[in-house]
Amino acid sequence: MESLFEQRLAAAFEALGQVNLLVVGKTGVGKSTLVNAMFGSDVARTGLGEPVTKGLLHYRLPDSFLGLYDAEGFETGVAGDSILAGLRTLVDRYAARPAAEHIHAAWYLVRWSDRRFEQAQVSFVRELARLGLPVVIVLTQVPTREGTVHPEALEFAAYIDGLGLPVAGPAVPTNALADAFSGAPVHGLQALLDATYAIVPDVAERALTAAQRVDLGRKKKAVEAVINQAVAVAAGIGATPIPFTDAALLIPNQITMIARITAAYGLPPSRSRAMSLAGSIVLTGGATLAGRYLVTNLLKFMPYGFVAGSAISATVAASLTKAVGHAWSQVCELALTMDDDQRDQFWASAAVAEQFLVFFQRNPSAGASLLRRVTKRPSSA
Repeated sequence: MESLFEQRLAAAFEALGQVNLLVVGKTGVGKSTLVNAMFGSDVARTGLGEPVTKGLLHYRLPDSFLGLYDAEGFETGVAGDSILAGLRTLVDRYAARPAAEHIHAAWYLVRWSDRRFEQAQVSFVRELARLGLPVVIVLTQVPTREGTVHPEALEFAAYIDGLGLPVAGPAVPTNALADAFSGAPVHGLQALLDATYAIVPDVAERALTAAQRVDLGRKKKAVEAVINQAVAVAAGIGATPIPFTDAALLIPNQITMIARITAAYGLPPSRSRAMSLAGSIVLTGGATLAGRYLVTNLLKFMPYGFVAGSAISATVAASLTKAVGHAWSQVCELALTMDDDQRDQFWASAAVAEQFLVFFQRNPSAGASLLRRVTKRPSSA
């Protein structure tokens, strides 16, 4: 079971693909801080930057679904021209490749306190658009007070918007790092994420959902779709008129489901071995499940019990699978709240199975109550 889980987990990670993001901005604009706040990874420190063309480094973290193109040391003028030349080469090189390998979006970062958007910057943004790159202009380090954005930052954003640049929507004011001295909170990340979703192609959406750490609701929506698909499969398995096959088919279906749930939450692929072990421990009750489903399968041999047995089995299979999916999703959400070291210890411990059972028993779905009824059924039968 552990081996099967590891295989399904690897397949789930692979299916997500990668979202490729170009981040451009002058030195000190806060590129790393913004990326870390959005994706929860210190790309510059933990990722290995590989030169892909003149003026550009590409970072691909082993534990992320993000590919980051960083224009290191970018300044307008000569340096900007050099980076644009490199981008042209890169875009031409990738033109014939699958869309999953293209640059999917570009963030052009401007520090609001500069209060200047020079002609060289205007030309740079227009050239990005000519290369076919969808651009979001991001104002960084913008302070707020009691939820109100600094009025001068809003004026600056309005000025940039009035230039008529070929960008995706209005400039987005952000602050990626809370300032304890001034009390300025983090803000604007959700708006930036929404703007990014609006421009990335469909092929990159699942990877963006897995990679980002701002919008848990989007992750939950993706996970709910995974659970619903597995529930539909489980119902079909439970209703099959072939005796004794339900549990043998249900367990692989549930393994695939929780592997896909794990990937959808963007949990680190490099920890797949530990997660495979944890997942197999959670579902090691397969023998017990087989016993429970044996009850309904036996009904299929009884006169007039064929239809009733199939119907009961389909209901239990669907409800139980749904309960398993929701409980595992809560385990993953708990893991997301931990730092890297805590998460590693969690996956490697018995706490995963223990926490899963706690969530399973609390699950408001019909799965737990049906399970209790089915568990009691053999004595009455």
